[in-house]
Amino acid sequence: SHLYRKLEKLISFKKISYRLKKLTEEGYGKERIFKMLIIQQMEDLSDREMERYLQENVAAKYFCGFSLTDKTPDYTSFSKMRARIGTSQLSKIFTTIRKQLIKQGYIGEVFTFVDASHLIAKANLWKERDKAIERKYEKLNNEVLPKVAYDKEARIGCKGKKKYWYGYKKHVSVDMKNGLINKIAITAANETDAQGLERVCPNQGAVIGDKGYCTDPAIKTIKKKGCHDATIKKDTENYPKFIFPYFMHPKYFLYSLESLALPHVF
Repeated sequence: SHLYRKLEKLISFKKISYRLKKLTEEGYGKERIFKMLIIQQMEDLSDREMERYLQENVAAKYFCGFSLTDKTPDYTSFSKMRARIGTSQLSKIFTTIRKQLIKQGYIGEVFTFVDASHLIAKANLWKERDKAIERKYEKLNNEVLPKVAYDKEARIGCKGKKKYWYGYKKHVSVDMKNGLINKIAITAANETDAQGLERVCPNQGAVIGDKGYCTDPAIKTIKKKGCHDATIKKDTENYPKFIFPYFMHPKYFLYSLESLALPHVF
């Protein structure tokens, strides 16, 4: 009944090994190292913590194919493997796993919840500001940032009228049958929810989302994919209370769905 045993039965790692064929051999085997990276993500461990976790945890050793007395990798192996896999190959691996879950009936795309959240870059903009002043730019905005910033893809994003951040935006679609992520995309922070929806919209079923998806471009994307538009409309804020009691209002339904039903995603 252990989680790692269930994961072993659920996913065919041989098909994932095919995706890792072209990578340089690490010594412990590509499939083993990839399983270690999965555990590291699941348990939220640093590289050094993962090294020790693998030395001490019997279930982790079993899952990664080590016996009790086998020597396990040191922390440098994990960063090397992540660099070799890269984002492009990781995306293909995600698609391979997703297809397996669809085939087994864990993802059905009947009801899909979509949302976006901000990813704040671990960097400040003081150096970029100084460069902008030195080059005589009047403002440090999204047009100037690529010319002066170290990270050429990060942008300044805004939610509402006052909440700003520098970095990226994560767009996610979640299959509501089992709460599994169906599609995911990372974009610059200044991309709208509607633009992100083009990358994560399901191929069928109903799409449920907040008011950020109640725009013409988002609705066009939903219809283009052949899906039903079940997004919360902006005018529901003004509906009389006798139509939507507090606990039945669409806005609070989304809040409860996000915080109670899908807390591991959002």
